[in-house]
Amino acid sequence: MTVKAIKKISSEVAIFEKSERISNEKNKDTELPPSVLETWSSLPDHVRTALASIERSATSKSLASTTSHSFLSTSSDSEKSSDSDDNNRLAEIHETCPKTGEKTVLRPLERAPANVFEFEKSLVEEKVEVTKAGNKVVTTKTKVVSSSKGWRNVFTLPISYDVNLIPHGTIFDSSNPQLLNSTGPPVEGYNRRFAVIDNSVDEIYGSSIRNYFKAQGIELTTCIINGGEDDKRPEAVDKLLDDLCAYKLRRREPFLAIGGGVLLDIAGMAACLYRRGVPFVRVPTTLLAIVDASVGVKNGVDYCCGVTNDTYKNRIGSFYAPSSCLLDNFFIATQDKRNVANGFGEILKLALVRSVDLFDLLESHGAALIESRFAQTQSVPDCVSDRIIELSIQIMLEELGPNLWEYKLDRCVDYGHTFSKLLEMVPGADIMHGEAVNVDGFFCIVLSYLRGYIHMDTVNRVFKCMKSMKLPTNSKDLQSELAWQSCKDAIEHRHGEQRIPLITEIGESICVSDFTKEELDRALEMMKTFDH
Repeated sequence: MTVKAIKKISSEVAIFEKSERISNEKNKDTELPPSVLETWSSLPDHVRTALASIERSATSKSLASTTSHSFLSTSSDSEKSSDSDDNNRLAEIHETCPKTGEKTVLRPLERAPANVFEFEKSLVEEKVEVTKAGNKVVTTKTKVVSSSKGWRNVFTLPISYDVNLIPHGTIFDSSNPQLLNSTGPPVEGYNRRFAVIDNSVDEIYGSSIRNYFKAQGIELTTCIINGGEDDKRPEAVDKLLDDLCAYKLRRREPFLAIGGGVLLDIAGMAACLYRRGVPFVRVPTTLLAIVDASVGVKNGVDYCCGVTNDTYKNRIGSFYAPSSCLLDNFFIATQDKRNVANGFGEILKLALVRSVDLFDLLESHGAALIESRFAQTQSVPDCVSDRIIELSIQIMLEELGPNLWEYKLDRCVDYGHTFSKLLEMVPGADIMHGEAVNVDGFFCIVLSYLRGYIHMDTVNRVFKCMKSMKLPTNSKDLQSELAWQSCKDAIEHRHGEQRIPLITEIGESICVSDFTKEELDRALEMMKTFDH
């Protein structure tokens, strides 16, 4: 039997079944009293359809279950006797909205039964009108039935990406195929690759990167982009998109992004936009990027609004996962101490909200690791540096993994990210991202203390740990107006509530949404009592 014939039979069956349903409804109507029939006939067709749907749904529920979702076969007893009819009839899905009471009947389409459904929706609302007639109050209740039809498309986007730990110092070793294989398995005739590289990284590792691919017989095309915070703008995304177009990157061809957090954000946004989405591989080259930007699926750039003339941090971006991440800690050795400490700002955040074990490691070894730039020394036991990074990444993945698209907005990993955004955007401010997060984090420690969530011993312990790692604990720009504006911005960004994470003890946190300006001012006054 041809496809055309099958389609014809399916259509004829559907038409016959619809006619049969209409005929049955008419036959049932004739059994009713004439007055009821007259009232029924006076109703518009779509209202009658809706009422019939509601009645069928209620009957089905009483027979099947009391849940709001029931899966019912549309086949009648006579139809079940025919296997061919069973194949043409698919399961209906009945839904009831818990808020409005709207009822929906979903019928899957033959060609895409798991994804595409035609639906009928019906809603019964009761309107109450109170009028006064003389000395009497008359209450009139009217039931209003509305209905609609349409289609629903359902598709679950599969997200899977590996965060790979590379043996120390081997990522550009020609004997290690991980970097090459991350951009696709070796295929005869496919002897080119594209990489966007942070300009500072290119100065130090550019020759190693090019020699690696040359040894593999691969022609490497590069795009060099400045990776400073001031360069995190749409113009940088445009430059990368221009180079991808010139290279003629194919739809399923991954490209490499090698650099710090800014570069990875720019690359992720370009990957999301180019051909509506192409794969890309992250190779983070800073401690901050290794434990933060490389792990999740967020990317974005700062945006200057032409209407307000204000610049907004990460205002435009997307959720777009990399195809994989390659982490080699040896890059940290070429960072200066301030940049290493900057990375500890994000690690300490994770320790405060999630892990007392991680905090203990930072308290004992953080200062020494900054001095050694994560190199093994006599003052730091073996594997401590690896343990700190691995624990940080695992905690971050545990928090982000179940909530990649941030449907849940009460997020402990937002600790240190309420007041820090505006601190970073102050014109001329000499503050890095991890430093701003730490200033925000200590301000929140003070807020926790003033609310009675933690004792002064905990405040002093956290303060001492921060100072040992050369992290700033205050900023001259953290003033009353900025703090209160940060709360208002948080309400906008976090959908109507402040949702500010505070610790209740080291390793435990809650989100609160009821800060007042006066409470913030009290905390700012207390901040002045510390020897920052």
